[in-house]
Amino acid sequence: MLIIGIAGGSGCGKSTVVKQIIKKLPKDSVTVIPQDSYYKDNGHLNPEDRAKINFDHPSSIEFNLLIKHLDSLKEGETIGMPIYSYLTCARAKETIPVQPKEVIIVEGILIMSNPRLRERMDIKVFVDADADDRLMRIIRRDIEERGRSFSQVLDHYEKYVKPMHLQFIEPTKRYADIIVPQGGANHVAIDILTSRIKMNLKQV
Repeated sequence: MLIIGIAGGSGCGKSTVVKQIIKKLPKDSVTVIPQDSYYKDNGHLNPEDRAKINFDHPSSIEFNLLIKHLDSLKEGETIGMPIYSYLTCARAKETIPVQPKEVIIVEGILIMSNPRLRERMDIKVFVDADADDRLMRIIRRDIEERGRSFSQVLDHYEKYVKPMHLQFIEPTKRYADIIVPQGGANHVAIDILTSRIKMNLKQV
């Protein structure tokens, strides 16, 4: 089993890179574990307090459960991955059964900020993108998917996203084995990455 970590700032194109990698690898050989599924359950909070949750701080993620699930997959066990909703800030009662496969991709903005999670990764990737490109994607995503107004998105970006990116996310670039500039548009970097993954799989 090969465990790949794909990190990078919010709106950098991580999901696009993941999709491109999956396309280039054998069918049904990849399991994706999104960090977003492991946000702590805050469904008990009122709407005012939910609006103050800092999703860009490492303390917002239940890393212990994510690491436990990753270890279980490595041991060949099926896990029940949480289902998290940004609209309610709560986890669903149901979980998604996830089976171990040859390649496990752990994807999220903060995954390389945790040393215990980092040491479980065979290949660490940082997807890089210009701040203004990321902001444009964040605005579009938060309005369309998370029910925020334009002014709410900008306030949230200024208060949480930008300072947390500089403090916790950008510094993890130094742990990366591969840096992918321009996100999913960088086909050369993605080709190199997938070739490396295929080579590692042959050695396993």
